[in-house]
Amino acid sequence: MKIVRSVSGARAAVRLARTDGVTRVGLVPTMGALHDGHLSLVRAAQHGSDLVVMSIFVNPKQFTELSDLERYPRQEAADAALAEAARVDILFAPEPSELYPDGFATTVHVGGPLTQTLEAAGRGPEHFDGVATVVAKLLLAVDADTAYFGQKDAQQVMVVRRMVADLSIPTEIVACPTVRDADGLAMSSRNVRLSAEERAQAAAIPRALEAAETAFALGETRVEHVHARVVAVLTAGGIAPEYVAFVDADSFVPVAEIAGPVLCAIAARVGAVRLIDNTLLTPPDVIEEH
Repeated sequence: MKIVRSVSGARAAVRLARTDGVTRVGLVPTMGALHDGHLSLVRAAQHGSDLVVMSIFVNPKQFTELSDLERYPRQEAADAALAEAARVDILFAPEPSELYPDGFATTVHVGGPLTQTLEAAGRGPEHFDGVATVVAKLLLAVDADTAYFGQKDAQQVMVVRRMVADLSIPTEIVACPTVRDADGLAMSSRNVRLSAEERAQAAAIPRALEAAETAFALGETRVEHVHARVVAVLTAGGIAPEYVAFVDADSFVPVAEIAGPVLCAIAARVGAVRLIDNTLLTPPDVIEEH
């Protein structure tokens, strides 16, 4: 595995690989603190690419709380060992000054409902500006044909898809299924900050999503009723959610009826840790049409 720390170094490494016959470059963007969820993205990239590049960069521009940025786990040596064991070809690990040098003055902004609801409502529009800006820079730095993201961050995936479409960046964005631990909790780098008691409490989040899936499977399509069941499970688990939202899976406009693919999304703080998770509710006739 080759480790590069500059944009020019990443471009040179990928360019050399292409001259040696590589036709598809897959990028796995991460902020480090790797876990099995990240490694599942690597496996997906290996399946669809000739060369796998992983980036590790804790992006300061997408954090709206300085304390959250400061607490974000950083363990580059361990991450590099995991990446090499997973057979990543190139690890791109730049410093902030490499991606945001003195005089940096450009922001990529995706407008519309997609960046006004859910995470944007709570964290501010600057969050997704930071996401879109850094992902654009990473895609261009490694000349990625495909980039792989986890479905847990569904809104981020849609923002990135909108951004690459609008800017005509020739990169396919692939969303991979959320990887969960045995207790159902979605894998996240933040989970390590949960105490044993908080971990048990957080398991109410996937149980609440399962309640939404069950209600929908039994024929309930009225969002207010499914919402009530989700909140009841969270409340029983001692969790007061920041939001429980039901939005159109493409536009992220809130809906009152589950008539097409609808994302049920939850955000909640457990102790000092903010967690997000979601599930997709799709009517059978819509599945058949696709």
